[in-house]
Amino acid sequence: MKILDKVNTPQDVKQLSVDEMNKLAEEIREAIINRVNTIGGHLGPDLGIVEATIAMHYVFNSPKDKFIFDISHQCYPHKILTGRKQGFTNPLEHPEISGYSNPKESAHDHFVIGHTSTSVTLATGMAKARDLKGEKSNIIALIGDGSLSGGEAFEGFNNAAVLNSNIIIIVNDNEMSIAENQGGLYKNLALLRETNGTAENNIFTAMGFDYYYVEEGNNVEKLIETLNEVKDIQHPVVVHIHTLKGKGYKPAEEDKETYHWQLPGFLNKSENASQAVESYNSITTDYILQKQKEGMPIVSITPATPGATEYSKDYRKSLGKHFTDVGIAEQHAVGYASGIAKNGGKAVLGVLSSFVQRAYDQLSQDLALNNSPATILVYWGGISNADMTHLQTFDIPLISNIPNMVYLAPANKEEYLAMLDWSVKQNDYSTAIRVPFGPLVSTGIKDNTDYSILNKFKVEEKGEKIAIIGVGDFLEPAKEVKLEIKNRLNINSTLINPRFLTGVDTELLDSLKKDHEIVITLENGVLDGGFGEKIARYFGPSNMKVLNYGGKKEFTDRVPLDELYKRYRLKKELITEDVAKIID
Repeated sequence: MKILDKVNTPQDVKQLSVDEMNKLAEEIREAIINRVNTIGGHLGPDLGIVEATIAMHYVFNSPKDKFIFDISHQCYPHKILTGRKQGFTNPLEHPEISGYSNPKESAHDHFVIGHTSTSVTLATGMAKARDLKGEKSNIIALIGDGSLSGGEAFEGFNNAAVLNSNIIIIVNDNEMSIAENQGGLYKNLALLRETNGTAENNIFTAMGFDYYYVEEGNNVEKLIETLNEVKDIQHPVVVHIHTLKGKGYKPAEEDKETYHWQLPGFLNKSENASQAVESYNSITTDYILQKQKEGMPIVSITPATPGATEYSKDYRKSLGKHFTDVGIAEQHAVGYASGIAKNGGKAVLGVLSSFVQRAYDQLSQDLALNNSPATILVYWGGISNADMTHLQTFDIPLISNIPNMVYLAPANKEEYLAMLDWSVKQNDYSTAIRVPFGPLVSTGIKDNTDYSILNKFKVEEKGEKIAIIGVGDFLEPAKEVKLEIKNRLNINSTLINPRFLTGVDTELLDSLKKDHEIVITLENGVLDGGFGEKIARYFGPSNMKVLNYGGKKEFTDRVPLDELYKRYRLKKELITEDVAKIID
């Protein structure tokens, strides 16, 4: 009988011997690997934190004692021990359990968390509320060393240090962020590891924390011993544990960056199975490498997500000093890019749509207000079946409504390269480009557009009565809508590629009033505050009927993409039905 078979709640963990807990750790790892191989997910971080999670549940009394996970990359073992093991052991139930902390699943989770550097801040707030209510409990924040580079982590530590009551911060130091750690902070963590936590130069004690170090962070017995020491302690404490990311799965131990997260089927993946295919990511890196070779003072920047944008190890090595991973620090990344651009450098920051929202103030104040001609490449923007913490639908309203910002939406390879080249070479505007999300589309015709003439839309095909505006990668669906309307309603619609998200082509829109009755907009993002609303607002005083299609303002959670398209009526048949109801 497996140990895991008799562990259904944290109380069951407390009945185990150390030998049984070590066996349980092996079984938890097996469950995590099988789940990720079935549906994908975070692998290395969860494998490395198994013993610590077992020890936490052995020593503390969750949910009275509260565990707050930073970014939730390390919550799989916790979920297994808190009544959700079927989501890891039964393939049919794998999709029922999310990959992130979720209070709707269990009383042992307290926040929906999927972005980084937040756990200490949230835990400090919970501790403050506990103190005000006169309650007694342990508040435990778990934060990885990679997350320490985020500004909110420092803000949280700063406030937690003067709480003068119980808060326990477990720093899981596996010597990695998603990729390698970057920044001066990590020199101190290395010093603490080298001295077994005895170095006088200690960032945590300098801030006012009591400090404990556990070198064998995957030794459940030593972890229990230390956690028992700090349990119920009535002042802020840091427990610094040294763990192995990917522990128990050799490929993940040896290639920590690749196995931070994996797609389904990784166990059966051949090393030579994948072949290089041209993509928007590959043409981006090719362009930047070429400009660097030509002598341009270009800097490629990532906020700790090089894998997501396919900034490979070879690419980073080839660029050398022309590449910067600022760590998990999107705010700093934008400000850093602005500083480079202001002093004559060419900054190109690649950031995922879900993460760029973390730097809104810097986009507005540090970048656009100062007209710094940096280039922000926004990846993965669009409606998706992602977890609610990683939705990519909000970047158009966020970026396109900032003054001085030029936000571009290419529909194909040629437009993207032309926009990227214009943005990097010009010195007049802060620019963002929404990198198309999906397979590469190529016209084979070089784009010679002068993008310094702002807000000029392109008429792809001239028609009558109906105009369809397809934004960026939704130009292709717009073509399908045009064809459907032609086949069903015998109307040859005008097809428009706007290319600019930050303004409208008033001359073109005015011309549509002469021989068009309906304007349809399609955008791969949320409608509220988005591109379509700009078109509808412009036509507001006129007789033009405007139909906007895009996402609703909502947090969806792993909803199939086809279901979302039906919900939003983003289907050519449904759009044509809407048109048929109002056409003269």
